[in-house]
Amino acid sequence: MTEYRMQGPVGARTLINDRECDYFSGTGYLGLQNHPQVLAAAAQCLNRYGLSTATSRGGYGEHPVFDQLTREVCGFFGRDGLLSFPSGYMGMSVLAQGLKLDYDQIFVDDESHFSILDAARLSGKPVQLFRHLDAGALRECMYASIKARERALILSDGVFPISGEICPLLDYLKVLDEFAGVIALDDAHAVGVLGENGRGVQDFWKVNDERVWSSATLSKALGGYGGVICETKQRTAHVAAFTKVLSGASPISLPVAAASAQALRLARTQTQLRERLWENVRFMRAGLRNLGWTMVDSPIPILCLPWRDGLDLAIIQESLFQQNICVAHVRNYSSTPPGGAIRIAVFSTHSQPQMERLLGALAAFS
Repeated sequence: MTEYRMQGPVGARTLINDRECDYFSGTGYLGLQNHPQVLAAAAQCLNRYGLSTATSRGGYGEHPVFDQLTREVCGFFGRDGLLSFPSGYMGMSVLAQGLKLDYDQIFVDDESHFSILDAARLSGKPVQLFRHLDAGALRECMYASIKARERALILSDGVFPISGEICPLLDYLKVLDEFAGVIALDDAHAVGVLGENGRGVQDFWKVNDERVWSSATLSKALGGYGGVICETKQRTAHVAAFTKVLSGASPISLPVAAASAQALRLARTQTQLRERLWENVRFMRAGLRNLGWTMVDSPIPILCLPWRDGLDLAIIQESLFQQNICVAHVRNYSSTPPGGAIRIAVFSTHSQPQMERLLGALAAFS
């Protein structure tokens, strides 16, 4: 098996194993990780302030750079309260801890990300799994498990990382009309991509419902690093009162915070980045459909080519790499179809010739 090493800045083209490649992997959907303004913000912060505050938030751990990040996150989401933590992986654990007085049992989509399953198991509450994306199965599971006066916490990815499927939030809310409870979504792959404002699954489904909570990461479409929960001050205070993560974990480094703030500013003000991404996604989905792959109409930049009889996915990945095209061959990850998949990530920075080269190379396997 080939070991792949990225040797250049992440982007639509990068250096991997000493080869200049068209890069269709990872999560840099808006192309912000290598944006000149983002890099300049990190460099300026590093030179002025150094790497970190070397203490947790609170007291001497507060800093103007963190204030700047808070303003940008709240500006992006249109809220006034923020909880931030070192990694998006922690987001669902923060919510599971912080909402512990609001639920008695947890119900989890059985294809959820590892971070969601970890959060559920560490909560200390009873956990039930329901069939992937199936609101009917969720309803049956809740009727079988929920006792009188008990409340539910429903956990799911907003967008699933390999399949690219979108959580059917409206259907889950209809189920909650029959029970007391709340929904918490890990919106890592949705924020920056979905919705009129790029705010994720709730923005996409046009949902404004206090029964729904979301966590996000700055490390994917938004070009930075760290986890965030952005709500009203009242709602974030409610969560913060019952979690130790926020006070016990060191914050992200100052240069990363400065870079994240600049990337958020670009994602909010340069809406053409998201519009270009959607155009590229439409082009690639149509091209793959013409090659015989089943592609739903979706703005999600994760294109999943599942295994089928006669296909050797490892050979496809290696053959594309020999043509200086990088895609991911996924075997064991949450939401991976049986037999594995080729995962193609589309960026706003991909050019049409790059996408045509990928489609031309895939034609040999269709």
